[in-house]
Parts: sequence; structure tokens; C-alpha cells
Amino acid sequence: MNEQDTWVLASHNPGKIKELQAMLHARGVTLKGAAELALDEPEETESTFEGNAALKAKAAWQATGLTCLSDDSGLSVDALGGEPGIYSARWAGEARDFDRAMARVHEALLASAAADRTARFVCVVALCRPDGTLVHYRGEVVGEIVWPPRGEAGFGYDAIFQPHGHDRTFAEMSAVEKRALSHRGRALAALLAAEFEQ
Repeated sequence: MNEQDTWVLASHNPGKIKELQAMLHARGVTLKGAAELALDEPEETESTFEGNAALKAKAAWQATGLTCLSDDSGLSVDALGGEPGIYSARWAGEARDFDRAMARVHEALLASAAADRTARFVCVVALCRPDGTLVHYRGEVVGEIVWPPRGEAGFGYDAIFQPHGHDRTFAEMSAVEKRALSHRGRALAALLAAEFEQ
């Protein structure tokens, strides 16, 4: 793959764009976000992380013809049957209020009366190449839900997720520390290894 490529990230989430750009810049890839290219955000109608990631990458590819990258990610809590899962962003509502979304997770766990606080962040990255071929890369990190939220860094549910083997939440870690552990970091590492290190 041409390392001087411009890739499109099919996302309007500035946190994701910043995180992924940091990983891809060293490979000579310039990343443009969907908002920068005035791309619409398609409705996520699939029932899996893989399906939603593919849907978004394909829509961006159809609009641009460039290499398009998309991810679908979320927090899956074991005691909640995997929820919020693919609906993680929707739990934050139209206003993308993740303080409210984190409170919903906490309230649901209290209502379940389950002692188990195990959860996992899941990320599936879909890469649609200029010829339309599509590949997926998956990353997961297991941890537990903590309450109250801790830390000011990160985004989404980071402040209530403490990865196993660590005593800080993702929101208490630096961007570099989080990237080394995160579900998105692991999915991107798999993508980078496959696309650039063959």
C-alpha cells in the first residue's frame, strides 16, 4: 500500500480522529475526517460491530473513492448482557452526553444487583480500499466498571473503565498510555501490521 496515501476516517468524532491520526501519521498517512469532507454520517443499522464499521467505510468510499477507514466500538458490560454494546453512542442521546451515558451504566448495574463489574471495550476497524475490497480488524480490552467516574482525559466511557492489571481508568491515563492498551489501539495495531509490514 502506498504510504503517502490520504485516507478518510468515516467519523465525526474529534476524539477518534485525533487518536487515529496520531497512529497513522508515522506511516505517512494523512487522515481526513468525515466532517472535513462534508460527508454524511450513515445510520448504523447493522446488529454487529463488524457490520456497522463496514457500512460506514463503504459509504465513505462510495463518496470519495479513497481508502476509507471506519470503526465501530463500544462498551460491553457482562452483567448487562453485553449492553450498551453497539448502542454505546446512543446511550449518550442526541446531545452525546456521556456523563449521562456513564450514569445509565451505573444505574443499570445497581438495578441488576450483580456483583460482577467485568466489562470490555470492543473496537472493529473496517478498511475499504480504493478498489472496494473490505477488511476488518478487531481489538478488545477487558477491565471493570468503577464508580464514581475518575479522570479528565479520554472521551466516551473512559472515566468508568479500569483495564485489568491497572489501578487507573482510561481517563486517568495519558493518550500514549491509553493507546498502548486500548481496544482501538489493538485493532489499529493489527491493521498496521497487516497493511504496512507484509
